[in-house]
Amino acid sequence: MSEPDRRVALEWRESGRGEPVIFLHAFPLNSAMWGPQLAATPTGWRAIAPDLRGFGASPEGTAAVYTMELMAGDVVGLMDRLELGRAVICGSSMGGYVAFEMWRLFPERVRALILCDTRAGPDSPEAARARERLAQSVEKEGNSVVVQAMLTRLVSTTTRYHHRGIVDTVKAMMEETAPSTIARALRGMAVRRDSESLLRTITVPSLVVVGAEDAITGRGQSEFLARGVPGARLATIDEAGHVPSIERPAEFDRVIAAFLARLPQAAHA
Repeated sequence: MSEPDRRVALEWRESGRGEPVIFLHAFPLNSAMWGPQLAATPTGWRAIAPDLRGFGASPEGTAAVYTMELMAGDVVGLMDRLELGRAVICGSSMGGYVAFEMWRLFPERVRALILCDTRAGPDSPEAARARERLAQSVEKEGNSVVVQAMLTRLVSTTTRYHHRGIVDTVKAMMEETAPSTIARALRGMAVRRDSESLLRTITVPSLVVVGAEDAITGRGQSEFLARGVPGARLATIDEAGHVPSIERPAEFDRVIAAFLARLPQAAHA
């Protein structure tokens, strides 16, 4: 990330006052997925939820591929604008990939990590080819292709049958995302670096969260993360799929608040 001119100025939502925790959203959603967390920010914490480049209200920039490194640099650029030295980084799915790059490239900016429904390994060649096929389909046919391919996998069976309003909320976020952004992000995820060897280098307090019914990541991947990161805790959210922050917000918030409460007091210069 030696080319700061390539960064884009991210838009963000925030609530609360105090120590910063930055919430990085999943693909192909936006910062609105953290609405329940912004509404229930624990006392003493400042919750900041940016729209990653091209998503929500943030500009697309000129990069043809949204690599995880590029998006990590954007987040650090936002931290610089907000005059934040370090922050707790909470990343969901694609946001977790960005969180890994923040630790790899800017470890001094990371106070703690919360890794939600994400994985450390790279795409297999087959998975990368599938992302490229989907990117090309989106460019030709629009974002409805991704909605059809992903919506039922993003949320749990419980959510689909008993909480239709949540499904509609997730669908609306997906439909708001520009096809060009979807394609660029798909290609960025396809070429992301392997972070499995990075896990043992993580020296900050870490929490791994997974929805019990996550059909995309699965509990096995989350258990692997929790074993790989020294001292990491694993929390499972029942009756939730890939986005427990939306599906089971009260339970998710309790897990996050408990983790934040255990963190040692931040040192200030």
